[in-house]
Amino acid sequence: MQKTIDTIIIGAGFAGIGAAIQLKKQGVKNFLVLERKREVGGTWRDNTYPGCACDIPSFLYSYSFELNPEWSAAFSPHNEILDYLKFCVKKYGIEEYVLYNTAVEEVRFDAAKGSWKVTTQTEKSFKARTLISCSGPLNEPSYPEIKNRAAFKGTQFHSLHWQHDLDLKNKRIAVIGTGASAIQFIPEIAKTAKEVNIFQRTAPWVSPKNNQIFPESSKNRFRKFPSYMRFWRELVYWILELRGTSQYKDNKMRQWRTKEAMHHLNTQISDPVLRKKLTPDYTIGCKRILISDEYYPTLTKEHVHLETDPIASYTEKGVLTQSGKEIEVDIIIYGTGFKTTTFSHIYKVIGLNNRNLFEEWDQQGGEAFKGINVNGFPNFLITVGPNTGLGHNSIIHMMESQYKYILDYLKKLQQHPKNTFFDVKIEEQKAFNKKLQEELESMVWTTGGCQSYYLKDRGGKNTSIWPGSTMKYRKMTKKMKLSDYNILRA
Repeated sequence: MQKTIDTIIIGAGFAGIGAAIQLKKQGVKNFLVLERKREVGGTWRDNTYPGCACDIPSFLYSYSFELNPEWSAAFSPHNEILDYLKFCVKKYGIEEYVLYNTAVEEVRFDAAKGSWKVTTQTEKSFKARTLISCSGPLNEPSYPEIKNRAAFKGTQFHSLHWQHDLDLKNKRIAVIGTGASAIQFIPEIAKTAKEVNIFQRTAPWVSPKNNQIFPESSKNRFRKFPSYMRFWRELVYWILELRGTSQYKDNKMRQWRTKEAMHHLNTQISDPVLRKKLTPDYTIGCKRILISDEYYPTLTKEHVHLETDPIASYTEKGVLTQSGKEIEVDIIIYGTGFKTTTFSHIYKVIGLNNRNLFEEWDQQGGEAFKGINVNGFPNFLITVGPNTGLGHNSIIHMMESQYKYILDYLKKLQQHPKNTFFDVKIEEQKAFNKKLQEELESMVWTTGGCQSYYLKDRGGKNTSIWPGSTMKYRKMTKKMKLSDYNILRA
């Protein structure tokens, strides 16, 4: 007979590794981590484009229980973050719990047995009492809907699938998109490319980065005095929380952030025509605020051109704009982000009454109780679920709040017979999300005049962002209340 595992974690990125460490620290031994690739890392394993780095300060981009004194700069490059995750796996002995090259195809709840059946693409299957989904939202590239994409005879790829063996030197390159990834790799490729044409749909708000490099003397101080490093972590955290208040209403912080970003633009771009193209026409914070000290100066170079004329279609030699201008290029690179409000590409989640969770979310918009549970999908726990993303601070803080809630959930579940399962009450889920959406209605993501990837179909329901401080969420997820759930038996 197939052994039932207490808990299966799906994904070995930041969320999955953190969840595994917390389970092990709580004495849980009967768990498994299923990872679709051959090593851990998630986003920081998959994104390797030139200039790839975190836009949250390094002090905060680590687990609170495992501070890292080895960061090279205030904003860490992707390889250092990946090394940090591998270090955590080794230090906390998580390797033995991870099954690599094991992509999940479907998870299906068996109400007669009170357990989940997990089927993988390699046709292996597992049974688990509880599942923790740590798949993350940044793993499926998004492409723009432009005619005749196959017509282009040159090379084209998404930043997620960077072709490192392709020499970009002296090449004519088109970059489609000006989001968080694009403004990191554009300054890098512009150093050797013959020509770079950047196609911008909407001008992003860009703030200065001020990426301080940490000398060895600073690292030594962090190693010797962990409390000193924790002090900086706390200080940076509260600064970001304060800046985040600009997203909730039109206040002095929003005015200051607008002034800061406009000063950054005006001092780095002297050409009035280019400056006008780069001036956003929506409220700061409505879309993701980007940080860079190199992006604007790169746009002033002679061989770099910013195109705001929309692309009508692809041609054999490049792209054709709506005004009829054909721009010939050798390579097209997509910096167009990820699928953040659609989910069915991840895997199938089949719950009670044969309901398909991610199919429902694709149609109606993602919705969960505290971003963690969904009615009809018992003992299915989500990290970084609907409306738990942030526009101002470290997602690691949100993850650690969720770990605490999930551990309390599992502790209470263990106090019940093996065939028991918890299903969040539909009225609790609806009340939670009704209040959440009411709060979002008056905030910048709804009122700011933009169409962002935080919103379903770039204009509908906000399924991504948490409307408030991270401390508010932490307080809300401190304990799991059994009264919020129906306690059922197989």
